[in-house]
Amino acid sequence: MQKGERYDSTRQAWQDIWDSASVEVELATQEYARARETVGYYLPYLPKDGIILEAGSGLSAAIIPLKAQGYQVIGLDYAENALHISRAYDPSLRLAAGDVHALPFAENSIGAYLSFGVFEHFETGMTKPLAESFRVLRRGGILVLTIPYPNVVHEFVRWRRERQGASALTDETFFESTYTRDALVDAVRSVGFEISRAIPTSHAFTLWGLGGVFRASGYYRTSAFAEMAGKVLKVTLPWAFNFTTLIIARKP
Repeated sequence: MQKGERYDSTRQAWQDIWDSASVEVELATQEYARARETVGYYLPYLPKDGIILEAGSGLSAAIIPLKAQGYQVIGLDYAENALHISRAYDPSLRLAAGDVHALPFAENSIGAYLSFGVFEHFETGMTKPLAESFRVLRRGGILVLTIPYPNVVHEFVRWRRERQGASALTDETFFESTYTRDALVDAVRSVGFEISRAIPTSHAFTLWGLGGVFRASGYYRTSAFAEMAGKVLKVTLPWAFNFTTLIIARKP
């Protein structure tokens, strides 16, 4: 597997992030408006009769609520400390150490595959992990994928750094990229998926990146003003200020 120069340093960065985080705090973010909106989009597509895998599960904040609702969930991550922290919080969680480029699951064995902000962290692109998700999903299985979008704020920050003579990268060791809607849809289709929905999401969180009146106290919490402005932008400029794109796709 070609890993890229920043594969190991990015994994170490995630391990450091999870060492300084807590399950309780991460779970609280699931009650944020942007998280509830995203869950509301994909929840109707999830099967109750099959295994749901979150690949890149971190501290399990997405799968713990699903487990409480009766879904059969498994979390997988290459930052193994995140799995130990999650297991200490809930010993009954089904967790696996592994890499999204080579999943430890049989072909056609998974009912739904969840990936929230993972594939953008690989310099070699998302083709291989997408192909792995397609391999393990059963026929009719669902892919739920979120990826950062090169929105107006993101592009402005990149342009400003370049004008100042700085690297376009904000961190030389931690890799992160963005995908346009067309590039993301093309990548998902290229491995065999059929697109069900492509949805711009988290407009208020794009504004959070500007700071000031758009931020509320708390962990990545947006202000009421940001939430109100985000709702307007979602209607008026949906593909200019979305922080992420949500893809829901099906294996034919």
